[in-house]
Amino acid sequence: FFFFFFFQAEDGIRDAQESRGLGDVYKRQVHNLHTPHIIDLSSPVNMIVQCENCFLLVDNVAGIRVYSYEGHQLSNPKCMGLRPEFLNKQNLSLSKGALVVVDRNNPKRILLFDPMSGKEMGEPITHMLEVAEIALDQFGLGSERKLAVLDRNHDLYLTPVHRQHLIKIANMVDSFLWHTKTGMLAASMDGQLCTWYYPNVVYVDTDLITQTRCLKDGTSLGKNPQLVQFADTHITVRRSDGALVCSSVSPFPSLLYEYTQAAQWDAATKLCRFVKDHKIWACLAAMAINGQMLDTAEIAFAAINEVDKLQYILHIKEIPTAEGVAAELALFRRRPEEAEQILLTAGLHYRAIKLNIKLFNWERALDLALRHNVHIDTVLGYRQRHLKSFNKEETSQIFQQHQDVHIDWEAIKAKITEEKEAEKNL
Repeated sequence: FFFFFFFQAEDGIRDAQESRGLGDVYKRQVHNLHTPHIIDLSSPVNMIVQCENCFLLVDNVAGIRVYSYEGHQLSNPKCMGLRPEFLNKQNLSLSKGALVVVDRNNPKRILLFDPMSGKEMGEPITHMLEVAEIALDQFGLGSERKLAVLDRNHDLYLTPVHRQHLIKIANMVDSFLWHTKTGMLAASMDGQLCTWYYPNVVYVDTDLITQTRCLKDGTSLGKNPQLVQFADTHITVRRSDGALVCSSVSPFPSLLYEYTQAAQWDAATKLCRFVKDHKIWACLAAMAINGQMLDTAEIAFAAINEVDKLQYILHIKEIPTAEGVAAELALFRRRPEEAEQILLTAGLHYRAIKLNIKLFNWERALDLALRHNVHIDTVLGYRQRHLKSFNKEETSQIFQQHQDVHIDWEAIKAKITEEKEAEKNL
């Protein structure tokens, strides 16, 4: 068997065929047709899946084979119990830098492969229930690649590919689809058509999830509608009777992605001021936090009246070191372990200790103080204040062992001031 591919970077026109991400059939307008790349196949191809820099073929003999668009085979991923005849676009997904497959031996597990080498990448992603469908997003850097997981209960989850952190974003989902050029995600759920303009917000600020999505009435789509295409500003849905229905999406989120991807934050702010849409402002706020652009985040949070978050951003801007800022932003994103690691790596021991004090992780704060032999009296002093405010007695054994340490608040304040002055000179 021979299979012919014709590709060109521009002027691609999509067929209205069943798709997942970029795994579609393309018609190409080719002005200069050269000799096509010919791939010798040993058996009929069951499936073709495309992404930005490669594509894969699935057949019953060779299994999964990944190719470059020059026709060179890149890899032949294999794993125990892989049954190529059962692979389809619901249990396999490909993107730039990642290939994921639902483990047939254990449908709760999702195997990760490097499409360039065919080797497994880290530990499999494990879900609580059997996985019904998976899809990788096609936007952004590989380190920020996200995987959407639909389980047998029709609950939709997101997780980063390289760091498992499953977060539920919807229930009663019939079908979902990533946008072809941006990070937007669409789903038909509970009689509605939902579009998340910036799904990554679940890892930035969960309070903004409902503020960055658009809900439309989906009763006209009937029962069990299937999303077949999400490109530009249109979502194409196939109803149960086979009819195709098109729904429009605001063009402004795509423009916002374009500006932020190019680091044109001023242009992104001007766009939001022109549109005057709360959802677009909320997207910009989350994107700015993710990109550590505090000035833009300050403007966006002020526009959506998030006063508490605005005050926290102003607090972060006063921190003199880049590592301190990065740690506070990690804490904003509810990643205290990451924040602590950033501070310890930078040698900012006091900030790491104070971080745990603020989070009431008293034993961890004392452990850090003892390990680095700094601010032991500071931790004990704040612990005593805390217990006194609640009229409680000390019950922790590790703190009871250090009750003989003298607490001098003047000396503690002097050391804290010295630490802050030293940070300014870093």
